Amino acid sequence: MSVLVNVILAVQMLAALGMIGLILVQHGKGADMGAAFGSGSSGSLFGASGSANFLSRSTAVLAAVFFVSTLALAYFGNARPASSGSVLETPAVVAPASGGVDVVPAPPVVPASGAAQIPTK
Repeated sequence: MSVLVNVILAVQMLAALGMIGLILVQHGKGADMGAAFGSGSSGSLFGASGSANFLSRSTAVLAAVFFVSTLALAYFGNARPASSGSVLETPAVVAPASGGVDVVPAPPVVPASGAAQIPTK
């Protein structure tokens, strides 16, 4: 399953980089109209819309791939094997010291009451 997660992560990163590139290449909606009235070098009033349609559809496809890969990574990240529990739920294993004597853990520290924690001068 680790290989599958790595493949999905690679697809997600490529989709993210592709979306960044396509979004930076695209022009805004108002940029074409301003260029048509003399502030740019546009050849027609509305410009060529063929490239804009291709870029916007490609961005939408990459966004969908990114969204699906994010959901898949979230699913695989949340999936846990049934046999192993949480690290916090398992008791600590105490190994014997070098002299063969077992190490006894220190008793838990009980926090003081709220009044004892207030600093005084």
